[in-house]
Amino acid sequence: MLVKNKVKQTKEVIAQGDRIAEKLSKEGVKVLSHYWTLGRYDDVITFEAPDEKAAMKVAFMASDLINSETLVAIPRSEGVKLL
Repeated sequence: MLVKNKVKQTKEVIAQGDRIAEKLSKEGVKVLSHYWTLGRYDDVITFEAPDEKAAMKVAFMASDLINSETLVAIPRSEGVKLL
């Protein structure tokens, strides 16, 4: 997920995001990595979800804090097998 923050990052905002991640983990969403970035986006978050609906819920739950762009991806090795 590519993220643009809507609000200034504070310890309270970060804690709110952590609480959202905890709720999502109970629904099978696993955050694999989270990077703060310089450039067009503020964060890049990679996560696994059981299905598209669970992935969509990630964006909905955080929509007060962020604008996001999500991408469906598969490992390169799996893509090569499709050739």
